[in-house]
Amino acid sequence: MSRRIVTLTLNPTVDVASEAEMVRAVRKTRTRNERFDPGGGGVNVSRVVRELGGETLAIILAGGIAGSLLEQLLEQQGVPRRSIPIAGRTRMSLTVNDLSSRHEFRFVPEGPEVSEAEWRAALAALEQEPGDWIVASGSLPRGVPDDIYVTAARMAARQGRKYVLDTSGAPLRAALGQGLTLIKPSRGEFEALVGRPLNTPRALNEAALALVREGAAELIAVSLGHEGALLAEPEGVLRLRALDVPALGAVGAGDSFLAAMVLKLSEGESPREAFAWGMAAGAAAVMRPGTAQPRRADVEALRRQIGSV
Repeated sequence: MSRRIVTLTLNPTVDVASEAEMVRAVRKTRTRNERFDPGGGGVNVSRVVRELGGETLAIILAGGIAGSLLEQLLEQQGVPRRSIPIAGRTRMSLTVNDLSSRHEFRFVPEGPEVSEAEWRAALAALEQEPGDWIVASGSLPRGVPDDIYVTAARMAARQGRKYVLDTSGAPLRAALGQGLTLIKPSRGEFEALVGRPLNTPRALNEAALALVREGAAELIAVSLGHEGALLAEPEGVLRLRALDVPALGAVGAGDSFLAAMVLKLSEGESPREAFAWGMAAGAAAVMRPGTAQPRRADVEALRRQIGSV
């Protein structure tokens, strides 16, 4: 085995980002400063792991012209990949930053329909590729069963590999208790998971700690937006405040958080230290436009700013 972090992205995307003076109904919205980034949960994790000096491989499903563009963009960024060809077309997402309101508008297609042969080929690639850590991240495209992440978790357990899952809804619920090392829901995703609103810090802390102690996952990190994030481990809960940074783009900030946290865990750091690095990477991603664009120097500087945990 190797310290390589292997990511699985079953519904990747080409992320198109631009800005406009004002987004208005009916009238043409002219945009500028367009950029194209490879996207999707696991893809973003691999990109950030590489930026931070780690070894990674992105396993993706790719089809059509957008799939070819996704592969080209990954090659340009030097991100190792293994592509599983599909008959459908890889999706393209659009983010427009409205300069007048400072609101960010995101348009995210559901993606292609994937055949059983195609998703099984992705699982086979995951089983074949060496790496001590697996990160399965993102939504499922049509045609993929909700329990696919359970199948991947059981495979990882057989091989003695660490397994991290970042998804939501039924696929996340199905995978709880299947040997997960870490899950990273947002606050809304976590409330949906436990089936009730969690309106106070104490309620959030207690719910996350209860799931960890019940064996749902070894670690649970819940992102809380402007309130920061929490980390639940069997010994207790750590909360860190959001760092005060200029916000130029939020797409991929959560994936950046996860990438840094997993990288530091893979290097033998404690969960709390890894959590602090995750906070730094998430904040560094917000500082730059586009999808998951933290710079290593920014991440390191922000980690020093957090101080001791």
